[in-house]
Amino acid sequence: MSEVTPESVREALSKVEDPATGRDIVSSRQLGAVEVGDQLRVEVALISPGYPLRGTLETRIREALEPFARPVEIAWGLAVPRKPARQDLDRLPTVKNVIAVAAGKGGVGKSTVSVNLAMALQRLGAKVGILDADIFGPSVPKMMGEPSRPCDRNVSGDRIIPALHRGVPVMSVDFFVETGRAVIWRGPMIHKLLQQFLEDVEWGELDYLIIDLPPGTGDAQLSLGQLLPITGSVVVTTPQEVALLDVRKAVDMFAKLEIPVLGVVENMSHYRCPACGHVDHIFASGGGKRLAEELEVSLLGQLPIDAKVSAGGETGNPVVHSAPDSEHAKAFLSLAATVALEAAKRHATGPKRSSLLRTV
Repeated sequence: MSEVTPESVREALSKVEDPATGRDIVSSRQLGAVEVGDQLRVEVALISPGYPLRGTLETRIREALEPFARPVEIAWGLAVPRKPARQDLDRLPTVKNVIAVAAGKGGVGKSTVSVNLAMALQRLGAKVGILDADIFGPSVPKMMGEPSRPCDRNVSGDRIIPALHRGVPVMSVDFFVETGRAVIWRGPMIHKLLQQFLEDVEWGELDYLIIDLPPGTGDAQLSLGQLLPITGSVVVTTPQEVALLDVRKAVDMFAKLEIPVLGVVENMSHYRCPACGHVDHIFASGGGKRLAEELEVSLLGQLPIDAKVSAGGETGNPVVHSAPDSEHAKAFLSLAATVALEAAKRHATGPKRSSLLRTV
């Protein structure tokens, strides 16, 4: 065959489509540097952390390069895409994706999912922050444990520095309210606080900002839908029908706010006996799957119920951090990879080439 050059390698790879988006890796700018020598070395950016289709993409790349008859080294990077916001909604210019975690009712483990989802995304290599938007019942700071850096003002006093918990920037009304005091605010005050949390906080460069919404369909959800473009929502439910009734209302709310629903998470899906391995569906079974099919969205994950998960929230040591090799941590890691992929699919533009500097 003719001489092998970086240009001929790029030409061959221009026919390789990312299985998640259907776009070729050249026009989407996922292909970075190409080096030609005794072997071919190519840099390829994945569009999401923990990308579950990496094996398929690698097979396609190697098949496309087979005619060059040389060993192939693929240097994987991470380039999480973002869709530029409208100018009037660009309150978070350093944040690529905003993921809202919601629930139709309380008590389904929404905050537990938010915290462990954030920790799992971080573990997969993403830069993540958490905004605790549950104004009347903030619980994220307790679930994240003692901060290595408390929430504070910068030197000039015009910007808020978020607390840093396990390397994750966190903002919550809990930092400004005396312990045990109730927050009794009307809608306009909630709107103003959330706007301040978006505009005045030094979030830094983030791939994902996880927003832990309050349960239901109230002022906080409406305000956030008006204040910024949300990449998508993750709706948490338990399997029984009484929980699913309220989930349908939450999904209807997101439709009215034109916020995409990335999918449904079925929390407390089942319990596995640690002694004998028997699986018991304490809260019925199959509700999350049926709901996802009814709403024509993805079932993002089915999370088991276990004392370790609950204890992690109580002690401020999330299970993804405290027991990373456990079944429960692996379930959250799988959830995080799926959520990130669904978010990436919502973007039409490719990642910036400079992002390839981040290796995974």
